[in-house]
This record gives sequence, C-alpha cells and structure tokens, in this order.
Amino acid sequence: MEAYILSLVVFGALNVMLALGLNMISGFCGQISLGHAAFYGTGAYAAALLSISGLPFAASLALGALVAGALGLVVGFATLRVREDFLAITTMGVGFLFLGFVRKQEWLGGEFGVAQIPSPLSPLGFAVLAVGGALAMVALSLHLRRSWMGEVFRAVAADEDAASTLGVDTARYKLWAFVLGTACAGFAGGIYAHVTGLIVPDAFDFIQSVTILAMVVVGGIGSTWGVLAGAVLLTLMPELFRFVNDYKLLIYGALLLAVMRWSPSGLAGLAALVRRALRSSPA
Repeated sequence: MEAYILSLVVFGALNVMLALGLNMISGFCGQISLGHAAFYGTGAYAAALLSISGLPFAASLALGALVAGALGLVVGFATLRVREDFLAITTMGVGFLFLGFVRKQEWLGGEFGVAQIPSPLSPLGFAVLAVGGALAMVALSLHLRRSWMGEVFRAVAADEDAASTLGVDTARYKLWAFVLGTACAGFAGGIYAHVTGLIVPDAFDFIQSVTILAMVVVGGIGSTWGVLAGAVLLTLMPELFRFVNDYKLLIYGALLLAVMRWSPSGLAGLAALVRRALRSSPA
C-alpha cells in the first residue's frame, strides 16, 4: 500500500511538472502545442542513456532537461512563422516525428525501448525528488507570472502583432517560452525513466500529449494554481474510477468539452466565481 501511494505521488508530481511546462508555452505565451510528450520522451531517453553510460544521476537529469530544452529551441525556431491552428498541427507533427525516430533506432531499443535503467533512489527518495521538482516549477511559474518577462509573455499571447509594433522582440520571447517549458518536460522525463527502469516509445505518444493539454485546460490555462489542480485531478481520476478506466479517453474528451462550454477558464475560473460569490453574499 505504501509503495502504491508513493508511486501515485511520484506520477502526480511528474504530471504537475509536465502541465506547468506546457502552461509556460500555451498559457503564458499563447503558443498552442500538441507535441509536449515528445520533449518528455527526449528528456527520458537522454537521461536514461547517460545514466547507463555511467554518468551520475543528478548530471543525467540536468543534461536530459538541457537536451529537451535544446530540442524545444529548435522546434520553437522552426515554428516562429506559424500561429494558432497551424502551430498546433506543426507541434503535433513533431510528436509523430519523435515517435517515428525512436521506433526505428536500434541504439534506442526500437519498439522495445531502453531497459535496465539505474534506479539510484528508494521509492520515498523518488517521491521527495519529484515533489521537490514540482514545487520548484510552481515557484518558477509564479515568479515568471509576476516578472517583466511574464508581462511580455502576456502581451505576445494577447496580440503578437501589437506587441511587435510596440518594440517587443516577440520571436525571442516565444523561444524563451519553448525552452523553459520543454526543459521542464525533459526534467520530468528523466525522473520517469529512472523511476520505471524501462521506457518505451508508446509512453510518449499523442495520447500523452493530449492528456497533458487536458490537465492545463481543465485546470485553467494560464493559471499556475489551476493547472496544478488540473494535473492532480486528472492523475487521481483513473485511480478513483478504475471501473471506467477503459473509457478514460472518452471521459477526458467529455470533460474538455464540458470545460470549454461552461467554464473556459477551468478550475481556476470556477474558484474565482466562488470567491466573488462569497464576497458579494450578505453576512
């Protein structure tokens, strides 16, 4: 039972990291990405191979995040001239390219993935590391939101052309958003690889990207606390409702439709409505 709870804590924290990373790209800067799982996988594969080659665990995690951030920089640069629906389709293509690449590379294990990845920590140690990483990314997200860079991100998200007219180097800040968000995903991927000891391509497929996006949308795109709540909720749902686990994707789709129809701001928007209602109600 204890091992199960620790595992749930680890994967919940990993989902928080993934959702917050995507929120930096899509929520803060308005760049819709449907290929976030590719960067999760990049960090996982890079960290796993580095650890197997004998590099220390901490260095493998850091370099895995760096490699994912570097790929994010390349993808961000390649997508500078596309926006909205075209950007979403392009990032979706990046996800498929990643899967196609790793499945065809024998040195990456092909369809069978990479096995016998060192696991240097106990289950409790991994839980502490994952929660610590998630809290660090919450702090980073809150700091970005309140900083001058966050103001620039919001300007780019609101109207990129207007921001450019006012002298904002929109390309630079879009690249920053991609690098930060994808590095967060890569760090989560490195932890995932060492926790499981085995990584396969299917763990980073399009469904995983959609699941991460669902966490962001359900929580409230652009809201740090809302996204955190969305990630925790969608981590717990399959565990609490195992009897409908075969219909998980159907439930996620229905939940997304419901949120977009009745509460486009997600859980963060509902929380704000409740607060306003409580303040306006008579004592």
